[in-house]
Amino acid sequence: MLESSSIPLFIVFILLFILLLIVLLVKKNGTAALIWNEIIREKVTNFIMSQSKEQRILNFVLQNAVRGDPCSVVDTIDKYCSQKEWAMNVGDEKGKILDKTVEEINPSVALELGTYCGYSAVRISRLLKAGARLLTVEFNPEFAAIAKQMIEFAGVQDKVKLLEGPSEEIIPQLKKKYEVDTLDFVFLDHWKDRYRPDTILLQECNLLRKGSVLLADNVIFPGAPDFLNYVRKSPHFQCTYYPSHLEYMQVEDAMEKAVFLG
Repeated sequence: MLESSSIPLFIVFILLFILLLIVLLVKKNGTAALIWNEIIREKVTNFIMSQSKEQRILNFVLQNAVRGDPCSVVDTIDKYCSQKEWAMNVGDEKGKILDKTVEEINPSVALELGTYCGYSAVRISRLLKAGARLLTVEFNPEFAAIAKQMIEFAGVQDKVKLLEGPSEEIIPQLKKKYEVDTLDFVFLDHWKDRYRPDTILLQECNLLRKGSVLLADNVIFPGAPDFLNYVRKSPHFQCTYYPSHLEYMQVEDAMEKAVFLG
């Protein structure tokens, strides 16, 4: 009797041990964390709840944040993504680097590549001076629809214009279609393999002036080695490296600031 009951107990201990290993691995290993959060956990939750993670984030904000208060919206998204479901926002830790950069530049015209749910668009726009504007580009129409509602709920829709489509198509349209002379600030947070070609495209389209600042997220994880190699070796950029962590995790990450020298 004792032997038969000890076998299931042994299996329970083994399963608990494996679960503990998975938790530790997810916290420390970026690849494992993304596989768990973006592929396994998210897909299962989406199936059970019949809605996307991004819709769940929006619903949480609508129910818990203060309408018209961008700081409340940012804090509420951070709370959801740190306590409930991981999401690829810049997050609070790197968000402070973003805040400091925006405050130092005090841009009149800013560009964000990669809107996602609108977290960083709200975060940036809350710091913009009167009359300044942020153009934010999102390729995914479902994300763009969520971001539009998030931006309107935060009350920053007068400062933010959401442009839907591929960055490589929208960047060449900025001057004529959206009346952009040059950009004071560019936040890169979209597909990492687009960082380098889009930076080159910004130069070719004469959208950067002397002193324009590029800030790139996730340059360590998932990583943007081609971008780092390009801006660091180019005589046209002066770079600063900001070590940090992947949003809502203990995984090593960083941001790179590249000031255009002309």
